Amino acid sequence: MRQLVLNGPTMGTRWSVTFVAPAGMETEGLARDLQAAVDRVDNQMSTWKPDSDLMRLNRAAVGIWQSVPAELMTVLKAALRIGEQSGGLFDIGVGDAVSAWGFGARGTTPDAQSIAGQLNRRRAPAHQFVELDAPNLRVRRHAPESLDLSGIAKGFGADELMRVMRGAGIDNALTSIDGELVGRGRRLDGQLWAIAVERPDYDRRDVLGVVELEDRAVATSGDYRHWVRVGDTRLSHTMDPRIGGPARSRVASTTVVNPSCMVADAWATVLLVAGENTGPALAAEHGLDALFVLRDGPEIRQFSVGRVFGGSQKMAV
Repeated sequence: MRQLVLNGPTMGTRWSVTFVAPAGMETEGLARDLQAAVDRVDNQMSTWKPDSDLMRLNRAAVGIWQSVPAELMTVLKAALRIGEQSGGLFDIGVGDAVSAWGFGARGTTPDAQSIAGQLNRRRAPAHQFVELDAPNLRVRRHAPESLDLSGIAKGFGADELMRVMRGAGIDNALTSIDGELVGRGRRLDGQLWAIAVERPDYDRRDVLGVVELEDRAVATSGDYRHWVRVGDTRLSHTMDPRIGGPARSRVASTTVVNPSCMVADAWATVLLVAGENTGPALAAEHGLDALFVLRDGPEIRQFSVGRVFGGSQKMAV
């Protein structure tokens, strides 16, 4: 047996798979299948590709049914369910706000006029205006809002990578896309897959701690990798649907462990938006294992909900 690594480009970043393989195993076909899986997710769910299935849905007239692939339907169902469970804090209908603040495909510079049109605009959350006909793979919007799946698609992509690995008969693997990872089985040395939780620093990469995965997934949302500066303030790419602009609180990052990386990805976004006051109660209500990292002046503090990270809901240095 040997431990191998395969990787490739996807969604503006890279995917990676580390796995335990029999000696002499040919990996060319597996690498093609893995790349095809993430390409399928990107081609269906990207807001950067004008011909993606999601963008075709965004261009469709209000009230008109649109056919969608099965994978996109899976992600839409999960997104709308978590949107409802979170009271609208996870809202895929914030696509126009994402673009206005310079985080979309239109450009990296915030558009003051578009921002003014989005801030504090009253609108329904996506789970109230997006209708799914899952058996027939059809979707229609009942409001002219643009959908954005950036808070859930990479997690689904990591799950899809693991699906390919399991289909190839490989039971010991770690799949990842950015901060979304899925671990199954164990490493070649028999140890669990050890995942570093990053310290939320703007200018350098450092490890805050390590979590071990045993047939689980982990996802992190944070304010420290993708942001814009407005005056002296850094504003995160994560939109708060309640205000139509970047989420702002002392919470710098949230990490969620769950059997599904798609679910972990979405809930990490929810908890980042919810902040330090609402987030812990919401995590406890839904039985989540979550780590919150806060900026307290110059200090970084952390607290957790659930068993994985220690179970304390109190802040600790």
